[in-house]
Amino acid sequence: MELLQLTIDGVSLGAAYALVALGFVLVLNATGAVNFAAGDLVMAGGFTAVALAEAFPLPGLALLPLVLLLMAALGLVFSLLAYFPLMRRPPTAVFISTIALGVILQNAANAIFGAAPRKAPALLGEHLYHLGGLSIGRQSLAIVAVAAALVLAQHLLFARTQLGRSLRATAQDRETAEALGIPTLRMIALTFMLAAALAGAAGLLLANRYFVEPTRGNELIVSAYMAVVIGGWGSLPGAVLAALLIALFQVIVSAYASYTTATALLYAVLLAALVLRPKGLFGEAIGRRV
Repeated sequence: MELLQLTIDGVSLGAAYALVALGFVLVLNATGAVNFAAGDLVMAGGFTAVALAEAFPLPGLALLPLVLLLMAALGLVFSLLAYFPLMRRPPTAVFISTIALGVILQNAANAIFGAAPRKAPALLGEHLYHLGGLSIGRQSLAIVAVAAALVLAQHLLFARTQLGRSLRATAQDRETAEALGIPTLRMIALTFMLAAALAGAAGLLLANRYFVEPTRGNELIVSAYMAVVIGGWGSLPGAVLAALLIALFQVIVSAYASYTTATALLYAVLLAALVLRPKGLFGEAIGRRV
């Protein structure tokens, strides 16, 4: 019964992790560059939810559309500062620029909100449902439901719409997409906006149970990077599945040992995955990532 309880908690955490990893892979596929500020965008989403809750005392679910919209706008600004001016330079330039903007976001959050952890409102309240020996929080169920809806929406966008096909074409082969008349720069900017919106949603989902603080993004980017490596470099389904597995591993091992032990073992699993299956669980050929 205890293991089942931990599994429910792990799935809830993993659902939020999945949104972070999904946005991480979207930018990676579209640009070939690693956005190491992805975790800081999650932090920014959490603080955006905190600020909105102070202005509009509403449940988190009602604030979610505003968080998505504001974070998408931040994603556009982020792309204009971190990627487009450096897009024709070596990838390390973008790598460094994303780190620099992440540090700026951290310091801005610290200056505006302070270093103390803050809590965002629950999506639909914090009521507990008791089923036998289980205590299932309404917040946990809502996190899973919202994350699943966002992942499904992203899938339908890419699979069923002309815009999604243009985004996929840009990620697969930018030169060919340009030759076909697709505005690839616009598609890349839109990808950054989508990734930031997903990160912001994750920040809202996490900031109620796990709180939000300016340096919280450092831990999240490591989890997202692990999900990408274990799931398969550039694979969207792999990143989502790996994010769920990572969260389950952390929650269950931490309960029976300690968080430090869980972290050490997780890094050991990552090293084993790199050696035994370097392409990850769902490794795909370049050009078929999305």
